[in-house]
Amino acid sequence: MTSKLITRRAALMGLGASLASPPLLRAQSSDAFPQSEEAISDQPAVQRNISSFRQQKWQDHFDALGVGCLLADVASRAVHYWGEDGETYRLYPSSVPMSEELTKRGYTEVVRKAKNPRWTPTASMRERDPSLPQRLEGGAGNPLGTRGMYLSWPAYLVHGTHDTRKIGRQSSSGCIGLYNQHVEQLYELVKIGTKVRIL
Repeated sequence: MTSKLITRRAALMGLGASLASPPLLRAQSSDAFPQSEEAISDQPAVQRNISSFRQQKWQDHFDALGVGCLLADVASRAVHYWGEDGETYRLYPSSVPMSEELTKRGYTEVVRKAKNPRWTPTASMRERDPSLPQRLEGGAGNPLGTRGMYLSWPAYLVHGTHDTRKIGRQSSSGCIGLYNQHVEQLYELVKIGTKVRIL
C-alpha cells in the first residue's frame, strides 16, 4: 500500500510539473510580450472596482493649484488630491451621495478641519430618520469618522467613516466619505483654502 501512495504522489507531482512547464517556458520567451496586441489605450475601459479609476490632471478642473486642489468624482467614486508643489498626487476610493437629489456639484473650498469631528444631523436627515440624535460627539459610533474637512457649502464635508462598507457605494446624505486611514493621510496634506470640485 505504501508503494502505491508513493507512486500516486510521484505521478501527481510529475503531472503538476508538466502542466506548469509550458507557461514557464513561454514566460522566458519573447512570446510572453506579443508585439501585435492592441494598445491598451485603444481598448475600452473596464468600469468596475479600482480599474475604473483613472488619473486626472488638475489643469482639466482648476485654473491654478493655489494651496492645493481636491476633486471628488461622483461617477467613479474617487477623490483626487494635488498638492501645491505640483508633485504630490493622491487617489482614494470614496463613498458618494445616495441620490442625485442629495448630490451638490460645483466648486467650493475647504474652510475648516476637525479631528474626531462632532456630527449634527441636518433637519432633512432627521426627517428621514427621526431616531437620529440631535448631536453626536466624535468617536466610535460617529458617522464622520476620525477626520472631517468642512466645505464652504453648509453641512457638506469630506470625512472618514467607521463603516467601511460604505466606501465605493452611493451611501451618504451628500458628503464624500473615505476610509479613516485615507482621510487621516489627506487631512495632513489639505490646507484651509484648498479648492474643491465635486464632479
